[in-house]
Amino acid sequence: MNSVAIVGGGITGLAAAFRLSQSRIPVTLYEAGERVGGPIHTISENGYLSEHGPNTILETSPKITSLINDLGLQPRRLDSNPAMDKNFIVRNGKMRQLPMSPLRFATSSLFSIPAKLRIGLEPLIRAKPQTEDESLADFVRRRFGREFLDFTIDPFVTGVYAGKPEDLSVRYAFPKLKALEDKYGSVMLGAILGARERKKRAETKKARAKKVSFDNGLQVLVDTLQAKLLESVALRSRVTRLGQTADGWTVTFTRDGREEQNRHSTVVLAAPAYQLARIEIEADEPADLSLLKEIPHPPVARVVMGFRREDVADPLEGFGFLVPKAENLNILGTTFSSSIFPRRAPFGHVLLTTFIGGCRQPELATQPAEKLFDLTLRDLQRILGVRGEPTYRHHGLFPWAIPQYNVGHKKFVDFMNAAETRFAGLYFAGSYRDGISTGNCIVSGHDVAGRTIQFLETSNRGLSAHAVLS
Repeated sequence: MNSVAIVGGGITGLAAAFRLSQSRIPVTLYEAGERVGGPIHTISENGYLSEHGPNTILETSPKITSLINDLGLQPRRLDSNPAMDKNFIVRNGKMRQLPMSPLRFATSSLFSIPAKLRIGLEPLIRAKPQTEDESLADFVRRRFGREFLDFTIDPFVTGVYAGKPEDLSVRYAFPKLKALEDKYGSVMLGAILGARERKKRAETKKARAKKVSFDNGLQVLVDTLQAKLLESVALRSRVTRLGQTADGWTVTFTRDGREEQNRHSTVVLAAPAYQLARIEIEADEPADLSLLKEIPHPPVARVVMGFRREDVADPLEGFGFLVPKAENLNILGTTFSSSIFPRRAPFGHVLLTTFIGGCRQPELATQPAEKLFDLTLRDLQRILGVRGEPTYRHHGLFPWAIPQYNVGHKKFVDFMNAAETRFAGLYFAGSYRDGISTGNCIVSGHDVAGRTIQFLETSNRGLSAHAVLS
């Protein structure tokens, strides 16, 4: 049989399916919706090119580069404008550049002198035992002090997870950060000494990784993957039940109101965790995936606005800005979309993408679009000196946005590990397990395809040996 079922047509499932197809392994990708790509969706309107989901791919792994090259997308690839590789934090209502070098840190107005001295003492702080599941907030306060938490980590976590540092587990949400303390006793020393090990793994530090898109946005990646997979993609196919058999799995799904079944050797669960929680597993000892629904996914609204260039006082020379909780603003942060990549706005215009809600203010995310436009415009007027009315507006809501790797996330990891051990040929992959960024999801899809291929090869050798002996 040797076919693979992939549940979920987001970027993880697409990347896994493509890698399997390269090894000539039959794949069926089951997607419950009308389209593949998950949150990746580029919108082209009135001369503007905006992203409904992520704006870029952070190229931290050679597996990401390999996917782009294998798809033949190198000619369509766009790297972000290096002159715009600056990030800003709002403090006292004004944007202040996040310092990325010792000299810039020493002269930065983002931190007070006592905070700079406290941060400089980090290498002297004793490491905490590895067994404890500590919140990111406690970790940062302990190692760097309160001001660094409030005006660097808090807005950064909001920008990445739409989460709270008080809730997130440093070990699971930022495992590399905790690993530096565990191995070197210091985050700062580990960042310096660990450079050689990253080079051996061919990995790139996030701060130096290239930000990638394509000439017509990230939709190019999704469309190309779908075209390569062709009939392997089953849209409007919601998987409801998995049945373990002697030689694999029976996948039960509904399509266009009818219930159907297919048989496969292995199953990869790459849909969002809250969707996987509805699937039944029938085996000698039935399994319940409902625990996965307990992984928090706060709602996030995306507010995209275009303006005439002369109506925005700020030069917009950077990637964007993030807003600390202490600033008491409505928005979480804004990306300068037209500064990062070309042709994102008509000539003489700019495009700004703003986020609202998350764990900080979940009630705001679900407000009507008109109210969110008003709240966003008010904050952009204060921070960027925006004048006049927008020339373009687009609103999107993710009711279940980003999985939170909170303190206690270990129980979900243990559950998935145990299920993979218990059910041969069943694998979990995606943002709820292997990291939330688009790059993480591509790597997760690549890796789970490798695990699946290895399982099939081992199973086939076992079957061949059985046939010979019998």
